[in-house]
Amino acid sequence: MKALVLEAYNHFVYRDVETPVPGPGEVRVKVMACSVCGSDVKGMDGSTGRRQPPIIMGHEASGVIESVGQNVTGFQPGDRVTFDSTIYCNECEMCRKGMVNLCDHREVIGVSCDDYRHHGAMAEFVVVPEYVLYRLPDSVTFQQASMVEPMSVAYHGVTRCEVPVGGTAMVVGVGTIGLFAVQILKSLGVSKVIAVDISDRRLDMAKKNGADAGIDSRDPQAEAQILALTDGKGVDAAYDATGIESTFLLCLHTTRLNGSVVLIGNIARNMSFPLQHVVTHQLSLFGSCASAGEYDRCLELIAAGKVNVDAMISGSFPLSEGDKWMHKVYNREDGLDKILLIP
Repeated sequence: MKALVLEAYNHFVYRDVETPVPGPGEVRVKVMACSVCGSDVKGMDGSTGRRQPPIIMGHEASGVIESVGQNVTGFQPGDRVTFDSTIYCNECEMCRKGMVNLCDHREVIGVSCDDYRHHGAMAEFVVVPEYVLYRLPDSVTFQQASMVEPMSVAYHGVTRCEVPVGGTAMVVGVGTIGLFAVQILKSLGVSKVIAVDISDRRLDMAKKNGADAGIDSRDPQAEAQILALTDGKGVDAAYDATGIESTFLLCLHTTRLNGSVVLIGNIARNMSFPLQHVVTHQLSLFGSCASAGEYDRCLELIAAGKVNVDAMISGSFPLSEGDKWMHKVYNREDGLDKILLIP
């Protein structure tokens, strides 16, 4: 089969590789679309240590089951599917509790690190366990389905805390995950969602897709503007989809008494912590890691037209041109957010 292989850091080669064979409990999926994750782009230069060459990257994808291994009973060739990016053991304490994102033996498709190498979906075919598969509703396209993985990350983050119906929320950083969070919050009945970013283009997109207001976090009056939008009380819940100290502090200072702050982004490994403010305002802080089985709900929202996936896709390009397009995204060329690679 053909695949886009990271042969060396910052160097992809589109070439022939051995077609993977499904083992017991596994299926081989003919990939129809694979979206590029920010972690792929960040990892291609070796800075994360999680894309060690050679590796076929890609964990956000959809396709058609081409063949099945022994003991596969719930799916058959021809089924349209997407799949969870996390391979989990189903046996550890966290898995038994349904928290598969925290599995003791968690592996991610398309990742190669010191502990494991698991080739991904930037290829004609990919092999995955049956238990991570999800059927696509008839109305959901392969392109839309390739975006379910990042959408599930946003859904997991949004539902880490409860926002009252008719309440207020803020999303800081409206890239892919943040924009999904805005739309999901609105679908859950949150009356006012405030989007915060440094990009006018992203803020405009957020407002076109459900945000009730857009605030530039670089504005010295950003905090005051957010408080003004909430009658001076602050939001019921703030979601930091960026993960740097300035956005974290903005969330803390614009969340109401007894409110919640959910941390989804994690660019910074460490940051200062205003303990007294958190204690005296009785704030609840939630970390959010990946997703834990939210795929079906995300597919339902897409099928019902409650989340606009198509607006978030910058373009679809042949997998054979993957090296060029990966570098365009890496170099932050204007207008490129989420791109899809088509085998």
